[in-house]
Amino acid sequence: MARHVAGAEIERLIQLLGKLPGLGPRSARRAALHLVKKKESLLAPLTAAFQAALGKVGVCSICGNVDTVEPCTVCRDAGRDGSVLVVVEDVSDLWALERAGAIDARYHVLGGVLSPLDGIGPGDLTIAALVERCRQGGIREVVLAMNATVEGQTTAHYITDQLAHLGDEGREISVTRLAHGVPVGGELDHLDDGTLSQAMRARTKV
Repeated sequence: MARHVAGAEIERLIQLLGKLPGLGPRSARRAALHLVKKKESLLAPLTAAFQAALGKVGVCSICGNVDTVEPCTVCRDAGRDGSVLVVVEDVSDLWALERAGAIDARYHVLGGVLSPLDGIGPGDLTIAALVERCRQGGIREVVLAMNATVEGQTTAHYITDQLAHLGDEGREISVTRLAHGVPVGGELDHLDDGTLSQAMRARTKV
């Protein structure tokens, strides 16, 4: 049986750090040790930053991004092309595309993908809100920036069908998707900036 080498507070810190993506038990212990060794210069400011963010972080009512302002910083940016709407699965995908500077447009976060086996249907995502945003007008292109997984492509096909119905209302919208550079099974947040930029530039009509 492994023995504890630190007090309950530090063990709790290690446990919580271990819940973060990409941090296993060893990495969590190294991170915790670094934090406590740099208590004044790192741990204290980090704690204050967490406290400040805790009361302000929320989900944008327009696009679904996570931010400390409402609407979010992206939606507030008047310099973006409001006629192009990029649809992503998760906030991490939005941030990845922004990090790459791939496109200067607006976004819509679905909150996941369709997955019947996991019990995730259209009603569990923000697809209805996406269709409504398109129905309100002003959008000429919807870019389906889905991950190249079976679930991601299934979701893209479903959204394409839903948006096709807007043609009956006289709202013709071009639906495109990411092309070259995104491997099958790849996730946007794990791709390098150059690959993301190339995929966005080479998007194709659905």
